Amino acid sequence: MTDPIADYLTRIRNAVMADHKVVEIPASNMKKDMTRILFEKGYILNYKFEEEGPQGSIKIALKYNPETKKNAIKSLQRISKPGLRKYVDGNHLPRVLNGLGVAIISTSQGLMTDKEARSLGIGGEVLCYVY
Repeated sequence: MTDPIADYLTRIRNAVMADHKVVEIPASNMKKDMTRILFEKGYILNYKFEEEGPQGSIKIALKYNPETKKNAIKSLQRISKPGLRKYVDGNHLPRVLNGLGVAIISTSQGLMTDKEARSLGIGGEVLCYVY
């Protein structure tokens, strides 16, 4: 596996398309931070970090609308790839769906959303878009 973030997003995307309730993903610090951001922004229902084994795992409970059975996550797009990194400065941070979606940015102060980075005036690597 050469791109663990793309693998993380693909596992969530596949679980959403298959209407799974829970998805289990191998853990890393960056994946834990991305999961925390998805939970804070309301895209997932809950998460749990398990420390068994050499790497540990993340169990993510996906969020569905009870009436329409639609998932809260419509799209997960990987932006910065290992072959072509996408960096932005604090003045040119992207707006996903005119502010309705979230861009996850890797900054010198850790992972954060585009709105948080904009308020701090810092840029970084644009990892993915979520809406």
